[in-house]
Amino acid sequence: MFEEADHFADLFRGGLPYYLLITLPILIICSSNPVLAASEFGVQRMSQFDVHGTPYGCRASTLNLEAKSLYTWQTSRHCIVTRLQDMTIDQFREIRAKAGGLVILLPENFSSLSLEEKQHIHMLEQAMMLQEISIPVYFSRYNPKMNEIVNDVTKTTSVKQQKSSQERESAISEILGSISANGYQIVVSGTSHSANKQTKISIIQGELTPTKHAVKTNDGESKLPLIILTAHLDTFGLINGPLKNVDVAVLLTLAELFSKLHASIPKYRLMFLVSESGSLLNFQGMKKWLDSNIDENVQLQQAEFVICLDSISKTLTNDNIFMHVSKPPKEGTPMNGFYKTLKTVALRYGNATVEGVHKKINLADTLLAWEHERFSMKRMPAFTISNLKSHKDYLRNTIFEDEDEEEQLNKLKTNVKILAETLASYIYSLPVDNAAGSGEIFTGSMAITKDSIRPWLHVRSSQQNNDLKNAFEKYLKNVKVSYDKPDPREPDFMLYDERDGLLNIYNVKPAVFDLFLTFMIVAYLAVIYLAIFHFPKLYTIVCRMTVNKVKVN
Repeated sequence: MFEEADHFADLFRGGLPYYLLITLPILIICSSNPVLAASEFGVQRMSQFDVHGTPYGCRASTLNLEAKSLYTWQTSRHCIVTRLQDMTIDQFREIRAKAGGLVILLPENFSSLSLEEKQHIHMLEQAMMLQEISIPVYFSRYNPKMNEIVNDVTKTTSVKQQKSSQERESAISEILGSISANGYQIVVSGTSHSANKQTKISIIQGELTPTKHAVKTNDGESKLPLIILTAHLDTFGLINGPLKNVDVAVLLTLAELFSKLHASIPKYRLMFLVSESGSLLNFQGMKKWLDSNIDENVQLQQAEFVICLDSISKTLTNDNIFMHVSKPPKEGTPMNGFYKTLKTVALRYGNATVEGVHKKINLADTLLAWEHERFSMKRMPAFTISNLKSHKDYLRNTIFEDEDEEEQLNKLKTNVKILAETLASYIYSLPVDNAAGSGEIFTGSMAITKDSIRPWLHVRSSQQNNDLKNAFEKYLKNVKVSYDKPDPREPDFMLYDERDGLLNIYNVKPAVFDLFLTFMIVAYLAVIYLAIFHFPKLYTIVCRMTVNKVKVN
């Protein structure tokens, strides 16, 4: 072949160049499969809000970084990809301070986790919500493909940790492992975190007012004593998503039950309040309502007591009922009478223990513990009914449901029964210390069932639909909806735009691979240059080898 070529270029004429037989396989091996190079997932950014000028939650949204596991990330140029149950509180704090971003895969089925894993997730959730986070944090619903990526990012971590504790690998093997490894680039688009200047919190109120049989004063106010029942609607937690509002479900069920009794036997004036701001926003909605109404309405100031519902049926261990107060009720007061009635009724219908929990209001704290403290600060007798003993319980603001809906409805049915019978016994002065069932009111056609509670479990904000307002107007009178908006100069609270983001994960080679490829290209060009520069010598050597082979043959 070489003897017949007059010029160097003639070697590449008349067919496929031989060098392509070497370079094409190399290029094919090095190139990624374009179909598997990118994956796309829907994600939600961690909630962001301000309370009294104090920032909480995630404060950033842009993300375009290299993916690393919990154990291999090092700098702010890395984005950690992990499962929620795999991350510890200490690891989260370190990531929050030093990493560039965090993408968390939520559990596929929370109820299938062990008790230790559930408690760990709840504690981690609470720790994340109570501080400012400067890096972007995103949550992904469980997805098999996303789970594979997490496995791929972390698959060699445990092996490397074991080797590092016993024997260290050679530098060459470390370099070769880095070159051959595949990496991922994390890119999130379509999100923003600008303050929503049009933020508003709705407060809806309604009454079971006396009919024509009621006696009124000269100014038109009813002489009947007043009892107020309140609950708050949870609109967000660790992320913005649909939550079960069991406390509002209990309140609406009580409104439905007592609307049937109140029409014929009015003994009290019952007022129902629902605010769309809970403990995370420091009960701002109820603060607004009190500031707007308490000074103008004398009867509100003279209410016998206020019942606040908080975290009903949110417990993993027992069904005990706790009555939280800021000041222990004195003997002979209406609140003390209700407490005694509650203890007796709870033992009869739910075999539950009622315990009073006294906690003084600490005005130095940024956030109040319970909603009844808003009323206590206005010198109104108030208390909170809850299944949680402490306001710091990690189950209070969780987004994770530990039990299915039927189990939850069974607990709610018992709690609604206890509250309804207690309130009815108190209002109508019925004896509660006699034989079981003799003083029972809600039985027969008025029996409390799971089907009567179920429709209210998924009630949404009145700013999303009219279900809540329609329920109030169906059973109550004098329904009003008011709104609390943040002050433009010194806002008590501020919410931020939260939109679902789009997570793109690209399969890429690590940076060391680019360096390795650069050296390979330089070496290849150097060989070509030397071959061309010393082509006469190379040609002579090849000819000699060819001639020798011909003579031997």
